[in-house]
Amino acid sequence: MLSPLREHLRDTFWFAPVVAMAGVFLLWWVCSELDAAIVRSLQEEGEHEAVRDLIGITEDAKTIVTTISSAMMTFIGVVFSISLVAVQMASGQFSPRIVRIFIRSRITKATFSVFLSTFLLSLLVLTSYDATPEPQDISTVPLVQSLLTLIMVLLSLLLFVAYVNSTLRLMRVGHVVDRITVESFGVLAKTPRYQAGDTADLGEPAEYVVHRGRAGVVRDVNIARLVRDARRHGVVLRLLPRIGDFVVPGTPVLAVHGGRLRRRLVPSVYVGSERTFHQDLAFGLRQLADIGLRALSPAVNDPTTAVQALDRIVQLLSAVARRPLGAVGHRDGQGVVRLVQDLPGWTHLVDLGFTEIRGCAAGNPQVSRRMLAGLDDLLALVPEDRREPLLRHRALLAQEVERSVPEAAERAFALEADRQGIG
Repeated sequence: MLSPLREHLRDTFWFAPVVAMAGVFLLWWVCSELDAAIVRSLQEEGEHEAVRDLIGITEDAKTIVTTISSAMMTFIGVVFSISLVAVQMASGQFSPRIVRIFIRSRITKATFSVFLSTFLLSLLVLTSYDATPEPQDISTVPLVQSLLTLIMVLLSLLLFVAYVNSTLRLMRVGHVVDRITVESFGVLAKTPRYQAGDTADLGEPAEYVVHRGRAGVVRDVNIARLVRDARRHGVVLRLLPRIGDFVVPGTPVLAVHGGRLRRRLVPSVYVGSERTFHQDLAFGLRQLADIGLRALSPAVNDPTTAVQALDRIVQLLSAVARRPLGAVGHRDGQGVVRLVQDLPGWTHLVDLGFTEIRGCAAGNPQVSRRMLAGLDDLLALVPEDRREPLLRHRALLAQEVERSVPEAAERAFALEADRQGIG
């Protein structure tokens, strides 16, 4: 299954430029062969004047290609230095975890790849110029290569405009929380809707599979491989850590039920230095809570940003308000559950979204009013068995406001539900 590998490559910044430079090298070779074929054809037909005209055209183009090769690396350095400063400012204002939005941005990788490819192509084209001035002795005239270089420069300029626009949008909180929400809904769409049933029927584990790699955060799991291995061994596996948990070498990661493994499983639990969106249902709420919490810190003091984060928290919780949560079972082709995976439950998601922001909301009526409106909206959506954590947060918020706001009129104002906070 290529999905984990694809997600890991999306979290790197080297893969796309390397592939692009390999592709432009191949394209340059094709264009070089075309140029050589054109020259050979003209020489065979005795069109030496036509070859001489091509030499004159390409000599003029050589000046442009030389300028491109000398200026492109400087341009790349200046552009990305400024961009990294902008990303640093955004991460300091919102959350360090939004840097991954910049790293995973397709327009960022495309721009960097095309810039480097244009620089490489200009160097390759310069090596194709023949020092022989005589039309009958020359082996190639880099006409097609020069045209390709000019096309790459135009593409670089277009991508530069798109890249600047994308980087500026990254500094806007509305765009950042929208991107986080979109990726969270993408994870939700890939999460199985069915539950594993009564997991107590699995009984005691026959053995455990321990983590043997480096310490880190569980980023994703190759579900298809684990289901296939469990079917081959005739067992049921249970993933013990949740996606996003930190594990160290020797930590049990899989419990084996219904038998023992006949041979060691292929490693299918991947860890890394930080969480990703690939299979982490709670990571979006974690980032939104971080943005809201930082906005309410004394150093930033931006309750409007916290309200924007709360808007998206309520949106995500409303999407799972009636959705089955908790343990899910992944089935094989015969419909037999082979892998049981624990996902965050409703109470966990509600606490993740509201607890930290609620602790700072008492002195910010804009935030407390928005949180109360969000809790009321969710109470109207959820079934009866999911009301308890929402009511608990509502009561705790009211208690904190009553303790921190001495004036009765101010308390009444802060405890009035308002979807815009204050407006």
